[in-house]
Amino acid sequence: MSGAARVLIVGAGPAGIRAAQVLCAAGLRPVVVDEGARAGGQIYRRPPEGFTRTPAELYGSEAAKAARLHDTFDRLVADQALDYLPGASVVALSGGVAQVLAGGCIRSIPHDRLILATGATDRVAPVPGWQSAGVYTLGAAQIALKAQGVALGRRIVLAGSGPLLTLLAWQLRKAGAGLVAVLDTAPLGTQMRGVPGMLARPGVALRGAAMRARLGPLYRAGVTLEQIETDGNGPVALHWRAARGRTRATACDMVGLGWHLRAETHLADLAGIPFDYSGVWAQWLPRADSLGRAGEGRYLAGDGLRILGADGAEIAGRLAAIACLQDLGLPSPDPCADQHARARMERFAEGLAHAFPWPAEMVRRLPGDTTICRCEGITAAELRAAAARGGAEANRVKSLARVGMGRCQGRYCQLAAAEVIAAAAGISPEAAGRLRSQPPVRPVPVGAWLAAPDP
Repeated sequence: MSGAARVLIVGAGPAGIRAAQVLCAAGLRPVVVDEGARAGGQIYRRPPEGFTRTPAELYGSEAAKAARLHDTFDRLVADQALDYLPGASVVALSGGVAQVLAGGCIRSIPHDRLILATGATDRVAPVPGWQSAGVYTLGAAQIALKAQGVALGRRIVLAGSGPLLTLLAWQLRKAGAGLVAVLDTAPLGTQMRGVPGMLARPGVALRGAAMRARLGPLYRAGVTLEQIETDGNGPVALHWRAARGRTRATACDMVGLGWHLRAETHLADLAGIPFDYSGVWAQWLPRADSLGRAGEGRYLAGDGLRILGADGAEIAGRLAAIACLQDLGLPSPDPCADQHARARMERFAEGLAHAFPWPAEMVRRLPGDTTICRCEGITAAELRAAAARGGAEANRVKSLARVGMGRCQGRYCQLAAAEVIAAAAGISPEAAGRLRSQPPVRPVPVGAWLAAPDP
C-alpha cells in the first residue's frame, strides 16, 4: 500500500465498496479481501460471466443501485486504485495481522487500520426435521437463484419471518418456480405494530407491501411451525398450525427457513471489539460509535454492525471510511448528511424488527428430540441436560454438549441454543451469554497452514 497507512477492508458488499471508494478518493490504497468471486455482496451478488438473466430480473427495483455499485468497484480495480483479493477469507486476526486463506494457502496481511464489512447470514430457528437434506436457509435459496438461476425444488415452501421471506417468494414466483406456500410466524397484529417505524422509508415499505399482495393466498401469517416431515430423499410435507388453530400439512420437496438476519461478528470478536445484547434484534451486536469506530484502528460497517439493509450498508461504509480518515488526520468528507440518513434507516430497521420478531417462544418449547446444532447433531434435550449439569452459561454448555463446535461455529445454532438454555434455567438469553469466537473462523485445510510462508 502507498503512504503510511495500511488499511484492510474485509468484505466487498455495499459497505466495503463504499468504504473503499472514500479511501481511494483520499489517496489511500486499501486492500480489499472478499469471499465472493465477484464484488457485490449477497444482496447484489453477481452471477458468472455469460449468465443470461438481466440485472432487472436479478435485482428487480434495485437493479440501478446494483449496477452503480458494481461499476464503482470495477473502475477502482481497473484503475489499480486498490489491491483486491476475491475468493479469499480472513480466518484469523492478531497483532495487526490478518491470516487470509486464498488460493489454497494462508498468507499474512499486516495492517494499521481494519474496516470490517462482513455482512450478515440467515437467522434460523430450529424446526423438528430441519436437519434433513432439502431444508435450506432463505439466503441459500436466493444465492442459488441469483448465481445459477436454479430453484432448489419443484414444490417449495418458505417459512419464517422478515423482509427476505417476502422478497424471495416474489423472486421465485417471478422466475417461474413452483412455490406452494409462504408461512410467516409473525401475526398480522404484530406486523402492524412495526408500521410507525417502517414509515421512515415509506417507498420501501410500499414496495414490500406490493410484493406481499402479489403472493395472494400463498401467504399465511401468524402460523406455528410444527414439523418438517421427511423421507430418505428429503422433505415431503411441512406440518403447521394456522393462526386460528387449524392444523395443516403442505406437501413439498424443499423447505426454506429464515427469520431476518444475524450479524456476522466472528472477526469483530477476534479483533477485541466489545458486544452488547440487543433486545430489539434478539442477538449480540458489536459496539461502535455513530461513525462505526469500534476502538483504536478498528471500524465496523454494514450488517455486521447493524442490520440496516443494502442502502444502510452503503451509508455505513462511507461513515467508517470517514472515521478512518479522521483518525489518520487526513481530509475527509462531512459525515452529517450520512449520519442523518443512517438515523432514518435505523428507525425503519427497528420497525421491521418489531413487525417480524424472532420466534423465541417457539424455540423455547421445542421437543427434546429436536436437533438444535445441525453440525454436531445436538438435541434440545442434550442442551437442557448440560445446562442443568454444568450451569446455564453458553460456553459451559458448549464445553459439555459440543453445541457450536461444528463447521458453522455457532452461526446457525447459537441464538436458538441460548433460548433453550435460558428457558431451562429460567433466565434471559442475555444472561445465558454468547459463544466466544475462535480462530480460524472458517474451516481451513491443514495443507494451507503447511504451505504458509514463514513469518
